[in-house]
Amino acid sequence: MKKVLVIGGTGAMGVYVVPELVNRGYSVVVPSLDDVDATSDNPKYIKADMKNIDTLKKILDEKYDAIIDFLIYSTEEFRERYKIFLESTQHYIYLSSYRIYAGNYPITENSPRLLDVSNDREFLATEDYALYKARGEDILKNSEYKNWTIVRPAITYSKKRYQLVTLEAPCVINRAREGKTVVLPKEAADIQGTMTWAGDVAKMFAGIILNPRAYCESFTFSTSEHHSWREIAEYYSEIIGLKYIFTDKKIYTDIIMPGNMHTVWQLEYDRLFNRIIDNSKILDVAGLKQENFKTLKEGLSYELSNLPKDYRFSDPSGSNKRMDEYLASIGMR
Repeated sequence: MKKVLVIGGTGAMGVYVVPELVNRGYSVVVPSLDDVDATSDNPKYIKADMKNIDTLKKILDEKYDAIIDFLIYSTEEFRERYKIFLESTQHYIYLSSYRIYAGNYPITENSPRLLDVSNDREFLATEDYALYKARGEDILKNSEYKNWTIVRPAITYSKKRYQLVTLEAPCVINRAREGKTVVLPKEAADIQGTMTWAGDVAKMFAGIILNPRAYCESFTFSTSEHHSWREIAEYYSEIIGLKYIFTDKKIYTDIIMPGNMHTVWQLEYDRLFNRIIDNSKILDVAGLKQENFKTLKEGLSYELSNLPKDYRFSDPSGSNKRMDEYLASIGMR
């Protein structure tokens, strides 16, 4: 059996990637910060902090045929680690993001990246998510190694991850279940967004792992389906009764995280771009067909029907409280 290390394998994508790999005959090891109750020896869960470089080296001493890495690193953190990964495996799969792309569409793997074409000096001077992911890509591309693959997932929804524009589950799901309204930016209402079910993303990972055609290549992991954010809000409304209103984007970003420019940039440099994706490259290399993917409405209905009725998401950002205060100020709930 080929041995695969899935770092961050208990996250939104990993919870589908791990069983997909097991079902395809791989021996899978999953390091986790938390204790995981395992029902079998495959996958094997080990408690470990993989951001600790000494722990990382110790675990990689075991040698793996492939490594899928879902962890998030700053540019310098990745620069310190990439050789360790590439020298410890036949195939290293680096998690980038479709957020690296600028506003051109349809998106292909050769579409311009924000890092290369943006004129926003304040933005470019930061370690914003869209930038440090692209810088990590460049570290791999400029290295002497030839055993890496870059994957750029679009928005991916999963068991406990549900998005709407830049909102996440603590707002979307909690407020729907409490009969409260969510606030959305009117500027995004008719912008095309794309959301892919994590179960389909798992098939993309399984299709490229140790695949010779995937080495030294980049792939956008996404469905080709796309909808306006207004339409996506309507799906949530139909499925779980979500109520929503549109307001100015400045009010919206102040509700989400006041004074935080990364919140502004996520909106301006991703969710306000039309994200229409040509996924023909990953379909070809992974041997998949678009018609076999779950539609967005099917996928959301499936995941939300399996979410425990009494489950509530924690909201450390405080965005729900600020949303309540804004709605109260305009006489709404």
